[in-house]
Amino acid sequence: MAVVHFICGPPGAGKTTYAMALADRAKAIRFTIDEWIATLFVADRPPTASLAWALERTARCEAQMWPIADRLLERGVDVVFDLGVSRRDHRDRFRARASETRASIKMHYLDVPRDTRRARVHARNAQRTGTYAFEVTDAMFDWMEQWFELPSDDELYGAMIVCDS
Repeated sequence: MAVVHFICGPPGAGKTTYAMALADRAKAIRFTIDEWIATLFVADRPPTASLAWALERTARCEAQMWPIADRLLERGVDVVFDLGVSRRDHRDRFRARASETRASIKMHYLDVPRDTRRARVHARNAQRTGTYAFEVTDAMFDWMEQWFELPSDDELYGAMIVCDS
């Protein structure tokens, strides 16, 4: 049976790096939201992009990802969604959509200290290599940090929890 993997974690936790390694191990196809957003929308982003602007484009990308994922899952190919899923309601919607498939669902939660994550974001911004899709400023990091809702115990039941320091 195919598996829908989804990666959850705050900014700088290493979600994309983890998703890449997981996709390689599982011979899965990876869907990384930052890559889609960077390719499709960042060039047209207004100088003061709003939350509504970002969420609407994220939703559009997910809507395009799912039909592809559905076909892969029907063929027995695992998929890895690297969407961030920062809020409980987003994770609930994601699980509900994934449950429409015949695949099993596995959450991977990356638990990494804030200082480590901020340092990773600074390094990624400076190097602009690897998982860099666009610059994450300190203001963006701080905003995303307060936006992120920690998964509850019921969400973490059966999840792969990855702690890093």
